[in-house]
Amino acid sequence: MAKVYWPYFDPEYENLSTRINPPSVSIDNTSCKECTLVKVDSMNKPGILLEVVQVLTDLDLTITKAYISSDGGWFMDVFHVTDQQGNKVTDSKTIDYIEKVLGPKGYASASQNTWPGKRVGVHSLGDHTSIEIIARDRPGLLSEVSAVLADLHFNVVAAEAWTHNRRIACVLYVNDNETSRAVDDPERLSTMEEQLNLVLRGCEQEDEKVARTCLSIGSTHVDRRLHQMLFADRDYEAVTKVDGSVPKITIENCEEKGYSVVNVSCEDRPKLMFDIVCTLTDMQYIVFHATITSSGSHASQEYFIRHKDGCTLDSEGEKERVIKCLEAAIHRRVSEGWSLELCAKDRVGLLSEVTRILREHGLSVTRAGVTTVGEQAVNVFYVRDASGNPVDVKTIEALRGEIGHSMMINVKNKVPSKRWKEEGQAGTGRGWAKTSFFFGNLLEKLLP
Repeated sequence: MAKVYWPYFDPEYENLSTRINPPSVSIDNTSCKECTLVKVDSMNKPGILLEVVQVLTDLDLTITKAYISSDGGWFMDVFHVTDQQGNKVTDSKTIDYIEKVLGPKGYASASQNTWPGKRVGVHSLGDHTSIEIIARDRPGLLSEVSAVLADLHFNVVAAEAWTHNRRIACVLYVNDNETSRAVDDPERLSTMEEQLNLVLRGCEQEDEKVARTCLSIGSTHVDRRLHQMLFADRDYEAVTKVDGSVPKITIENCEEKGYSVVNVSCEDRPKLMFDIVCTLTDMQYIVFHATITSSGSHASQEYFIRHKDGCTLDSEGEKERVIKCLEAAIHRRVSEGWSLELCAKDRVGLLSEVTRILREHGLSVTRAGVTTVGEQAVNVFYVRDASGNPVDVKTIEALRGEIGHSMMINVKNKVPSKRWKEEGQAGTGRGWAKTSFFFGNLLEKLLP
């Protein structure tokens, strides 16, 4: 591996430099007719690109273009963003939030750890206990897990679950159903963990990988944590059928500048940039320059990277591993077919009830998100049949008829697009419906 030597930087000097040269955030709605420009200038630091992208994607903003430069000690980025309807960002609360979080006050509060509680997306959850689950996926597993929690009088405040290559990773945020506080009774937590592990290990008999449940006390962003869990589980090593088109990823070395150049060409979708930058960051690679573009349903992303030790990717084995990990990161969030958005008054056992009904209709959950807004629970499920095939329309209508009388339901179908390559050339791709996974449509009806 080619190695580049780095100068030593004293951490205290970095903090002093940040105070002397505070970050600058500019929201520009005049330079471009079609989108809002978010410009961020600040002192460079490890992970700063992921922090900025995470803030924008948590607000359900679509990044259509981006230009990244962070060589040396300064970080300069320009993001072209729109809302989920493809319009400029004009909401004053959203603009103020971006300026606050990415500006000087945001950096100061982050360094002092003054943000209370854990967060799922941009929704603060308050007092809760976090549970992480990784196991072999099978139909009805989420229903069994939620039933165990309901029987033990745990209320699920929020949850995210991803499935990929026959594995499932899930992060649940629970509290006591009577006190609405985090559960700190060691005996009760031990019982819960034991019962969940019994459920998970019931399907591990023919699997070399071990299912596990653990209590989490960290504050890692939930989407990043799901990526980390599946990466640690080596889901990228399996070769199975995937939804959507296969991304084209190449890695070449730019010897003149001392970078490895990662090119990603694939079907565009929400949060694509976050998933790629998140994976590169957690694999200990630093992005020095990047160019992000999208046209129709086609996305093209180019990253100039080095490992944190200053080395480039020279061996074919290392390049192949990075390519597999990026492919897995892209596919973990892809879900074609039917999605069900459900809204009802929150109560203990609601998630167990909903997932039981899905299982009784022969539906398997491929991805799920659960959150609570006031007294309302909002759930989103991406479903297929028990064999992994698209769900029949009659099944969806029967499901709507059974649960539609007790909760608000919104059904959507993401039709597989044509090959993104063909549509990208034509510039008219419309395969991906820009739908907020953080429940944007339903939240608009619930929030003032």
